Amino acid sequence: QVQLVESGGGLAQTGGSLRLSCATSGIFFSINTMGWYRQAPGKQRELVARITRGRITDYADSVKGRFTISRDNAKNTVFLQMNRLKPEDTATYYCASDHQTTWTIWSEGRVDHWGKGTLVTVSS
Repeated sequence: QVQLVESGGGLAQTGGSLRLSCATSGIFFSINTMGWYRQAPGKQRELVARITRGRITDYADSVKGRFTISRDNAKNTVFLQMNRLKPEDTATYYCASDHQTTWTIWSEGRVDHWGKGTLVTVSS
């Protein structure tokens, strides 16, 4: 089993930055792609970014140019550097991992493992 634990959330001002981290424990060989989702109150969950073991990345259009996802394969840790934050970035951010890279699995949120989430609040 794989456990994902997020950290780094909190309060930021518009234009500010936060860095999320996701530490992994458990059976590492089952992890290929890691990523971040977010869900704001009253809104659907959104895939924010993902990164494969080979460090190929995908981003939601809403965060391109502002957020950067990275990973440490040795530690199976994934990071999300969030710059130029906007109030609409306010959400609970969830770390996720899957043994596959298939886009439909990630776009539909059918990944293997989820963290419990960390709240990011951006004040205007």
